Amino acid sequence: MMRSGCFSPLVSALLLVSLESAAQAPAPAAEAPRVTTSDTALLRGTSEDPLGAVLAPVTLPDGATALYGFVGAPELGVGFRQGISGFELEARARLQWFQLSASLELTVRRKVLEQGILSLAPTLGLGVVLNSGATYMDDRNYSGVLLRVSPGLVAGWRVADTVSVLGLLDVPVDIGLSNGQSRRIQALGGGGVEVYLGSNLSALAAGQLGVESFQERSGESHTRLGYSVRLGLGVRLF
Repeated sequence: MMRSGCFSPLVSALLLVSLESAAQAPAPAAEAPRVTTSDTALLRGTSEDPLGAVLAPVTLPDGATALYGFVGAPELGVGFRQGISGFELEARARLQWFQLSASLELTVRRKVLEQGILSLAPTLGLGVVLNSGATYMDDRNYSGVLLRVSPGLVAGWRVADTVSVLGLLDVPVDIGLSNGQSRRIQALGGGGVEVYLGSNLSALAAGQLGVESFQERSGESHTRLGYSVRLGLGVRLF
């Protein structure tokens, strides 16, 4: 009986210390939410949808922005895209390294069709071209300052949550400002694919083929094969 009476206070003290330690122990950290493929499907068409920065989607959702760059032949360039009230505004700078000519453009794009996984948007751009006239890779090149008007069309097929297939049509028209008789027009069609890589990054591979017609002075026009190949990388900035 005396042993039980001696141990009772000790047991009570140990229980009290255990309860205080459990109360003071930090709560386990909550696990960060993970974005799954099914979650990405639910985000389609919203500014949180991560796929697309270079050319996809055909127009960025309202409030979404993207920055991209690309390398290729005969051009390389950078651009900035902004979705605004159902439209998309894009500012881009390009270097045509075959001719050593630079262009600065501002374009607007509007989605006119969205049916299932298919979407379609015409594009219209306006800018200026500064051509050095270098002939080391293009013996028919000529120098000058030209006004560029760039109608086009972009079609997109969302074939997976992280993959978009693109159809492309571009018809840039250059009209001489320093030489009123100079002209250049291209008609290029083709396609590509843009893939979401993670961390808001998307990669593009695209190619186009068509014709190019140009003249430096009245009565001297030339027509030849036109083409464009691009590898691009872009990031969505929300």
